[in-house]
Amino acid sequence: MYELVQAGERSWYIESPAKIGIVQLNDGSVCLIDSGLDKEAGKRALKILDSRKWQLRAVVNTHSHADHIGGNRLLQERTSCPVFTTSIEGAFTFHPILEPALVYGGFPPAPLRSKFLLAQPSSVREITDPAFPRELQVIPLPGHWFDMIGVRSPDGTVFLADALASEAALAKYRIAFIYDFGAYLSTLDEVEKLDAPCFVPSHAPATADIGPLVRVNRSAVTALLDRITALCGVGPFGFEEILQRLFDEFGLSLDFTQYALAGSTVRSALAFLADAGRVEPLFRSNRLLWRARPDQASIPGV
Repeated sequence: MYELVQAGERSWYIESPAKIGIVQLNDGSVCLIDSGLDKEAGKRALKILDSRKWQLRAVVNTHSHADHIGGNRLLQERTSCPVFTTSIEGAFTFHPILEPALVYGGFPPAPLRSKFLLAQPSSVREITDPAFPRELQVIPLPGHWFDMIGVRSPDGTVFLADALASEAALAKYRIAFIYDFGAYLSTLDEVEKLDAPCFVPSHAPATADIGPLVRVNRSAVTALLDRITALCGVGPFGFEEILQRLFDEFGLSLDFTQYALAGSTVRSALAFLADAGRVEPLFRSNRLLWRARPDQASIPGV
């Protein structure tokens, strides 16, 4: 863990729970792509940079989830480096309480105010700022979170952030976190079209061929949407019942973190399915229930 791996002539990543990318800029300084989970990740990144005599010029946050921005504060305190991200991701980075509050749907209880969902705040600039390293190409990757981005380095290496989950994670958790299913499916289509000598997803192995992993993720998303539609065909059910039935079928156990993350994903899935005309909401006895539309109640193979 925290080994430095070269991905291209001017690109590296630090192998960690959420990979930290390193890109060498034209002046010889380096830019980090994300900063890891916490200050310890920031310290380890700085140690690696120091060992190479690399000067940190900037950090680019792909999005504002705590495991990608947790090292920002330490890096800024030690180096005064600017942190760049998109506008809405910057709001979450400057006010990180927004992440657990949003996924929970209210003030988050103590188990959701840990470093895994609540990073230390850090100051940010938008990627439109003139100081943003222009050697980097920004790639829009919305869907997993509001306005997530990827980064293409000067040697062509593409850092994909959380656009794709690993096959192992999908097999274990079954419900990958997605905020906007429509945007996410479009992002998968765009990622599949990309050409690069090396792709570096944050939570999956680096690869020169991203197609197979895109297809695995698309299949997992489609299967989840079909399963939720089929459950609503047996219903109508409330959100809690749908979440419970999914976890029972998948052999998973709920805790506060999974309730927030998987629960947020299921609510987003219901919104997507409703917009697509596959399910519909109804209120009964002061409860919000979801049922499949008649032509969607039976899903072949589900």
